[in-house]
Amino acid sequence: MKILRYDDDRIGVIKNNDRVVDVSDAISARKAKGPQRVMEEIIEGWRKYRRRFEKIMNEQEGVPLSSVQIRAPLPRPSKCIAAFSNYIDRPERTADNFPNEYFYKSPDLVGPDGAVELTDIPAAVVYQPEAELAFVIGKSARNVSEPKALDYVFGYVPFFDISTRGMVRRTQFVPKGQDTHGCVGPWIITKDEIPDPHNLNVKSWTNGEPRQNYNTSAMAHKIPNQIAWLSRFVKLNPGDIVATGTFHEGLKPVNSGDTIEIEFADMGRAKFQVKGNSPRKDADWLPGKNQPQPPPGGGMHKV
Repeated sequence: MKILRYDDDRIGVIKNNDRVVDVSDAISARKAKGPQRVMEEIIEGWRKYRRRFEKIMNEQEGVPLSSVQIRAPLPRPSKCIAAFSNYIDRPERTADNFPNEYFYKSPDLVGPDGAVELTDIPAAVVYQPEAELAFVIGKSARNVSEPKALDYVFGYVPFFDISTRGMVRRTQFVPKGQDTHGCVGPWIITKDEIPDPHNLNVKSWTNGEPRQNYNTSAMAHKIPNQIAWLSRFVKLNPGDIVATGTFHEGLKPVNSGDTIEIEFADMGRAKFQVKGNSPRKDADWLPGKNQPQPPPGGGMHKV
């Protein structure tokens, strides 16, 4: 099932690929709970809500998908975590020599047709949107074993990790963690619709021109391994998002005035706007081949 938020925080499901059926009334006190809590309640009580949603879908035809404004399916999860690289996209990389590493994204996520804001940072060389498969946690996870890890996944969602390149900084706060630099949508796809998340084609476009096009089979640390590793150190909660990394080939600059789009497995494409006061930056940058250079005298770049 494909679950989305739309218009004034309505909850819908996709029917026949091109219609939205409103299931909002299946959730009690929806407005009082707020949009994020409503989505968490659906995830936590999915066995109950799935039956309710299916009943409504069978009774209603819904409205055209083109007639609604889609919102971020999870507007502010308790955690949004992203894998650092995590793809075997160079000959010397293997799962054995590729360490697990993650960073936090700002949890205030941008939904379809929302805007990424590019801040004027003189030390930044270029901005790039990384297209990624992300998974949504379905139940509280702490010290989960790898064989049982997929039991903790609720579903999957396309994710853009906007990256600020070229700076030497002690943390990923500025390069990866700025507000609006996590884009998600168009909807959550429940895991039963994706039997093998490690065999999906992920595609992206900038201004309608193809950019990334890769398969998740090249993922170094698979999703069960990621959940087992992360849950050793933090508690993952229902509705948390974990982006699984990206295959870097195809990355290009993005600038104010551009549009970026993402899709995987032909299960729905989302478009986002790019705005901000940053001057145009068009450096040819490929992570792993280009390395940030420290400022004169060494140390970190000032921002």
